[in-house]
Amino acid sequence: RKSTAQMTMPVNGKIIRTYSKGKNDGIDIAAAAGSDIVAADAGTVAAITADADKVPIIILRHSGNLVTVDANVDQIEVNKGDTVKRGQTIARLRSGDKAYMHFEVRDGFDSLDPMPYLKGS
Repeated sequence: RKSTAQMTMPVNGKIIRTYSKGKNDGIDIAAAAGSDIVAADAGTVAAITADADKVPIIILRHSGNLVTVDANVDQIEVNKGDTVKRGQTIARLRSGDKAYMHFEVRDGFDSLDPMPYLKGS
């Protein structure tokens, strides 16, 4: 059956840390290093940036003022301004002992719990 979820999981893995407003502004998903990271929904690449440890972050803009943040990624395959399709590979999961990614859904600057978007009805 076709998923009714608004978004698809960005990586095929196990959620190791759940959303907690103000503490963890997204979810952490563990998966095999090198796993494909995909666009959770169609949109455009708003920015490609990095955190304080120089770890890449991809920010995608979607319809309805929603933004998704994919952090702890490697081998980025998209550029700022690119249009992406839902499920399109945009990067790979970093290798090393921290083989997990951090995923956020934001409405403007407000963080939202990603689970309702990923689960659907």
